[in-house]
Amino acid sequence: MMRTTFELARSHYDANDRHDIAGMIADIADDCRWTEMDGFPCAGTYIGGQAVVENVFKVLGGAFDGYAFKLERLLDAGDSAVGIGTYTGTHKGTGKSFTARVVHVWGASGGKIRSFEQFTDTLRVAESMA
Repeated sequence: MMRTTFELARSHYDANDRHDIAGMIADIADDCRWTEMDGFPCAGTYIGGQAVVENVFKVLGGAFDGYAFKLERLLDAGDSAVGIGTYTGTHKGTGKSFTARVVHVWGASGGKIRSFEQFTDTLRVAESMA
């Protein structure tokens, strides 16, 4: 039986908690559209797991010490799942830390993640970079 969107998102977050990049992208479809919010350091839409690693995970890891996401709630919305939590980190260049609320909206079909969209307080992140 194919895993649901909720189960796929849960698997991603579990891998995130383990700092397991391969696990984080294991269920991302080659044609997945992964969108980071305008105003965020790695804003844009990236296609496929490897593009997410290069343009999101490595960018954030390079710019911030202790960059982390803490999941507080994961909601099952059928074909979608919604993760609610908090980002934290300290910008390497300025030494300023931030805390920003965030929502992730996941979409999946055929047992693979097909879409991801991030909504976050980009101002809090930008303030840490200035």
